[in-house]
Amino acid sequence: MKCVLIVEDDKEIAAIEKDYLEINNIEAEIANDGNSALEMMREKQYDLLLLDVMMPHKDGFQLCKEIRDTCDVPILMVTAKTEPVDRIRGLGFGADDYISKPFDPAELVARVKSHLARYDRLTNATKEKGNDEMGTAEVIVMGDLHIMTQGYKVYIRGEEVKFTNREFELLLFLASNPNIVFSKEKLFERIWGYEYMGDNATVTVHINRIRSKIEKDSSNPQFIDTVWGVGYRFNKS
Repeated sequence: MKCVLIVEDDKEIAAIEKDYLEINNIEAEIANDGNSALEMMREKQYDLLLLDVMMPHKDGFQLCKEIRDTCDVPILMVTAKTEPVDRIRGLGFGADDYISKPFDPAELVARVKSHLARYDRLTNATKEKGNDEMGTAEVIVMGDLHIMTQGYKVYIRGEEVKFTNREFELLLFLASNPNIVFSKEKLFERIWGYEYMGDNATVTVHINRIRSKIEKDSSNPQFIDTVWGVGYRFNKS
C-alpha cells in the first residue's frame, strides 16, 4: 500500500486529508511541523508528500527545498495562498503540483492518485530498462551533457545531477527534438497534460531549474535557448 506523509500544522485539516486518503486505500501519516517531517523521513521512505505552506518554524517552501536535495518523490503543496507568484515559488523549489485551500477532498485524492501513478510509471520504466552506464547506446550526448534515456540519469561534466521527474521529462523531450522551437503551451501540454491545474509559467520555472543544473552560466545558456515571443529550443551544433 502506498504511504503519504501529510505535513500540516492544522490538526483538523490533517485529519481530514488522512481520512480521505485511507478511505481510498492510501496509507497516510501526519507530521505537524517541518522538523518532525524530516525526522520521519529519515526513518521511513514515503511515496508522496503533502506539504502545507504556512507552518511555524519551517514553512513549506523551505521544507520542499530541503527535501528536494535528497528525494525525488512527488511533492504536492497545499496552500491558502492563491497568487501566481506563490505557486511559482513552490514549483521553483521543486514541488510537482499544488492545491489551494479550501479544497475538495475528492480532488485532493484524485491529484494524489495521479501523481502516485505517474511516479510509478517512471520508476518501473527505470527498473525494467535497467541502469545505463556512461557510454551505452541509450545516451544522448551534447558536449559535456549526457542524458541516460533509459536509466533516468543526467551527467554534466562527468558528475551526476539529480532531477525531479518532470525536470527530466522536459529535458529529455527537448534534447530528443533538438533545434526545434516549442512554445510554452506545447511543452506544458506535452509534459504536464490537460489534467494538471497549473499554467504556462510552470514551464518557465522548470526551464530555469534545468538551466541552473546543466549550464555553466544560466544567464548565457549553451543548451536551452529562449526564443523570445516563441518558446524554447535545445541547441545541437
